[in-house]
Formats: sequence, structure tokens, C-alpha cells
Amino acid sequence: MNDEDFDARVVRVAVLGDRVRRKLYRYVVAQPAAVSRDEAAEGVGVARHVAKFHLDKLEEDGLLEAEFRRPPERGGPGGGRPAKLYRRAAREVAVSLPERRYDLAGRIMAKAISDAERDMMPIADALHQAAQDAGRDLGQQARQRAGSRPSRAVLLGAVHDVLGDYGYEPRTEDAALTLANCPFRALARDYRDLVCTMNLDVMNGLLDELGPTNLRAELDPRPDRCCVKLCSRPAVA
Repeated sequence: MNDEDFDARVVRVAVLGDRVRRKLYRYVVAQPAAVSRDEAAEGVGVARHVAKFHLDKLEEDGLLEAEFRRPPERGGPGGGRPAKLYRRAAREVAVSLPERRYDLAGRIMAKAISDAERDMMPIADALHQAAQDAGRDLGQQARQRAGSRPSRAVLLGAVHDVLGDYGYEPRTEDAALTLANCPFRALARDYRDLVCTMNLDVMNGLLDELGPTNLRAELDPRPDRCCVKLCSRPAVA
């Protein structure tokens, strides 16, 4: 996650630090349909102007969405102005420290299960392929960031940024790229071999997509970091 995205997520979550705002948010998302200011105010027991202020703040920060509609009993000419109605925003907001990306692990595993059923292949082989495909997608993102005909340094900088966006917290150490955080930590605690192999396949897919970089992915499990690191290939004699 880049700094701008992180800051935006934190700000959105911080909006819920106000008790009344939390109550209004929970009330709105618990309803089967969009609600008016009057309904929300009555539902949480606050004045209408208080509900209006906080609902509009939740809308401003992207946690609620609004629409304007007349109630059915007020349709037709002379029905007055449409009421502003609020509902939960479609956007998802999540902040975890350190960052976790179980959505990425879930997509890889879902694709593996689907491919294994469709092609009648062993699930381990399907997971290997799905993880490499995910890595190639990361490699494509890095190439797009690096632009056309990038230098090796620019390309590796783009790899660093993309891996950072996905929670790996890359650090350059002694010509290697250490991944200081595992985005799938909870899964790795219970299924270490599976997750470490999946991470290795992701990194191999990324490097395959990049082409020659003089880097290789290898397993190097240590406490409190990802089990994979990207190392410089040894010089050929």
C-alpha cells in the first residue's frame, strides 16, 4: 500500500472515532434499504440536525453513499423536494498493521480450486500455476510503472514499489530484496509449507514476467518476515 492510499484509508476509518457517527453508520448499514435523515435520527435517538451533520460527513469520507428520492406517498407534481437517503458505500475500507492481503491469497486459492476442477488436475499443481500467474500480474504492474525501456535500477525500484503496495515491505539489503512482512501471516501460522511455497511461486512468476534482472527467488524462512527473499544470482565463471 502506498503512502497516499494508506493515509486515505486511515482517514476514512478515523471518521468512525466519533460515537454518534459510529451509531449512525451501524444503523444505516443494518437497514434493508436506504434511510432518510429523519429515520436515522429517530433510529439512534439524536436530533435531525445532528444526524444530518454526521451522515454528510460519512458520505464525504466515502463510507456512505447518498441518493435523492421522493417517498412513494409524495410522488407526482407538488410532492416537494426529493429526500436525501443514505446507504452503505460500495467501497471497501480496511486498515491492518502490519498490512495483510488475504484478498490476494483468496484469489489465488479460488483460481486454483476452479482450475483444478475444470481441468481435473491435482490441486497442488493448480495452486502452483495460479500463484505464478498472480506473480506475473505483479510483474506486469512493475513494468508499467517503470515505463518503456527502463534501466535495471528503475525496474527494480518499480518492483520494490509494487511489492510494497501488496504488503511485503521490501527492504534492500546486501544486493538482495528482503520481504520484511508476510501478507498472509495468519495462514502461514497454520499452513506454513503451503503458504511459503505459494509465496515462492508468486515471486518466481514476478521475475519470469520481468525478464533478465539478475535476481532469483529463494526460500529463506526467518522469524517475523516473509519466507522468501530475492537474491542476486551468482556470477558465472
